[in-house]
Amino acid sequence: MIRLRALAGEALASAIAQPVASALTLLMVAGMVVAVMLTTGRTVGAEQRVLSSIDAAGTRSITIRAEDAAGLTSEVLDRLAGVDGIEWAGAFSSASDATNSAVPDGVRVAVRYAYGAQLERLGIPERSPAPGRLAYASAAALTQLGLPDAAGSVTLRSGASFGIGGALRTPDFLAAFEPLVLVPRDEASGVEPVNLLVVIARSPELVAPVAEAVVSVLAADDPGKVTMRTSEALAELRGLVQGQLGSFSRGLVLAVLALTAALVAVLLSGLVMMRRKDFGRRRALGASRGLIVALLLVQTAQLAVAGVVAGLIAACSVLLLSGDPVPRAEFSAALGVLAVAAATAAAAPPAVLASRRDPVRELRVP
Repeated sequence: MIRLRALAGEALASAIAQPVASALTLLMVAGMVVAVMLTTGRTVGAEQRVLSSIDAAGTRSITIRAEDAAGLTSEVLDRLAGVDGIEWAGAFSSASDATNSAVPDGVRVAVRYAYGAQLERLGIPERSPAPGRLAYASAAALTQLGLPDAAGSVTLRSGASFGIGGALRTPDFLAAFEPLVLVPRDEASGVEPVNLLVVIARSPELVAPVAEAVVSVLAADDPGKVTMRTSEALAELRGLVQGQLGSFSRGLVLAVLALTAALVAVLLSGLVMMRRKDFGRRRALGASRGLIVALLLVQTAQLAVAGVVAGLIAACSVLLLSGDPVPRAEFSAALGVLAVAAATAAAAPPAVLASRRDPVRELRVP
């Protein structure tokens, strides 16, 4: 540990003693980071924005619609529990009109019974304080019902009333059913009729196989009255966009890294020639070849880290000021690691060259 600290301190002192060469190395690395961030980084940020938009449209959703006579029941959720690749599943009854209990002649909003063990994703608590007696409404539904504070009750056409237990978080895969009011049924026995089944796959690539598995376990009395809609086309589009943008980004990053590494190697080769007397003196005083190599590599790594930090700050500032999307932190971190690694690797040949110089011959250099 002490040796590493001493080596780092010596490398820092050596970098400070060579301000011009150190500044050039730092600027080259910073310039490389800025170039990648303003080109590939901007592309990656745009890619992430596009993919987020596609994902927002529900690239992982599978929607099953069943007519009343189809014979699909809430028991299907128990069968779906054994299917791999499913992130979430929920079943819903047919819609029934309801009004604000205080305004019987008011605007009517569709209410559905909801079945499933993961309804908390919709904003419904796992354990209801009044099982079977509360309804949860989306913001749009609450507005139409005249209950913006989520306080009050709704009455169905059948006469059943439910208190408003809270507001729903309507996900994108249920946005088509807005305004949405759900009554969770924790006590479902498995024979309740289901008119709508929504399944979310864990990834867009699993939509097709999961859809096939879902169809195989529906067990509807009349499959002809069941229709399915998947987001497989959107999933394929997502993969196409990600693949095309990703290949372009990787090629550009590799080209910029290679160019920067070559420039660092040339700069350090010149630096070695300028400091050959210094290296000869170190060798004559007992410094090993490994120490010389380590000294140059640590020095380059320190300068590269400083260059990465400066480059990222500058590039992110430019992207933010111009209104362009900033890539995620993972991309910036990976770019920083690659930049430091490329610069350090480029310093290896000049470092080995410096370590192999004959100390006696180098000390004769005026």
